[in-house]
Amino acid sequence: MRSKNKILDNLSKLHPKIIDLSLDRVFNLLKKLNNPHLSIPPAIHIAGTNGKGSTLAFLKAGLEANKKLVHTYTSPHLVDFNERIRLKGKKINDSLLIQYLETCEHANQSNEITFFEITTCAAFIAFSKHKADYTLIEVGLGGNLDATNVIKSPYISIITPVSLDHQQFLGNSILEIATEKAGILKPRIPAIVGKQEDEVAEKICSIARNQGTPISLFGRDWSSKKHKDFLVYEDKDGIIELPTPKLEGLHQFENAGIAINALKILNLKNNLLKKALSNVNWPARLHKLSSGPLVKKLKGLPFNVEIWIDGGHNQAAAKSIASFLNQPFNGTSHIILGMINSKDVETFITELSVFADSIACITIPDEPASLDKDEIFAQINPLHANTFTSDSVIHAFDTITNKNFREVNLRLVICGSLYLCGHILRNHK
Repeated sequence: MRSKNKILDNLSKLHPKIIDLSLDRVFNLLKKLNNPHLSIPPAIHIAGTNGKGSTLAFLKAGLEANKKLVHTYTSPHLVDFNERIRLKGKKINDSLLIQYLETCEHANQSNEITFFEITTCAAFIAFSKHKADYTLIEVGLGGNLDATNVIKSPYISIITPVSLDHQQFLGNSILEIATEKAGILKPRIPAIVGKQEDEVAEKICSIARNQGTPISLFGRDWSSKKHKDFLVYEDKDGIIELPTPKLEGLHQFENAGIAINALKILNLKNNLLKKALSNVNWPARLHKLSSGPLVKKLKGLPFNVEIWIDGGHNQAAAKSIASFLNQPFNGTSHIILGMINSKDVETFITELSVFADSIACITIPDEPASLDKDEIFAQINPLHANTFTSDSVIHAFDTITNKNFREVNLRLVICGSLYLCGHILRNHK
């Protein structure tokens, strides 16, 4: 039997030289596979720039608290490809994954197709063959022409906050990007729209009105925020008070609100979210490390160090991290930054630099698309006086801790890329 990695590597070689966002390749392959996407368990489709994964995690936790069986499709993975496809809450095993990938490979007959497109087809096969109550599907890129947008009749469509990202594919303005995201909306299918800039909300609502999509909009139809030590959700039915979500960051109160809204649309018990909010898990989103090589290095230090990782890589994500760093902390905060070459380093770090006592620039290990540490340094150094390069995360950690002559508490945030977070977590076991 061929290995999973060998098959995945072969599928990646089918990638078109020029990516033309289109659903033609996906529909053609799905037809050869007898259209498995038409027989998956009821789908909830999630698009947006930031918060897709966290929203999916909250919704999954809420559904499972209601004793529902849930499949999920997310991307990219952090450590292992199998993370992308979860059947009834568990990562797909290698045997099934290999079977479904080879089925797609054989049906495709070496035709050009993107890696995401063909692996999405494999996910649809998996979901169609295993019973569940719901399938939560995260959009890969954009919405309108994303490979997941072959779903004709989801139960709910969700659009989380929209911001600038992937401009080379989705458009240079936030309204162009919002239009792409709104492409997942379907006539008569209820949609939930998270917190947006006013012009984005207006654009999405206009598209929804024109095609007859009922919208539940943050700030108009519902709200969710932190109040003291609680999450307070409010809509026409009244106020719900819940514990603070386990996931860090003020934005998670809004993401959790989307999940509450969805549970209400599904006529499920949102009061069970108390348990769900405490159990929710979504790695690499303001995720505090509790084990692994870096944590082991904390032993013996004469001061306390917190280590956090976050895969956010755009301006909106940087603002969320900045909000976290702005919270009271009795010590100094430091950033270890790695980014891929399609991201805007200057815009990202501008949001964070005021909260960082130092910034270490690194090259993401084993990632061909990574910016070189010197390139990152050249862009950041004019913006922050205490910027330096490091050969690795470990080296950056040692530099920061060795320079802590005052022996104050330290808070380290490793951020800028999910690929960097994946590297950390692979070495985290």
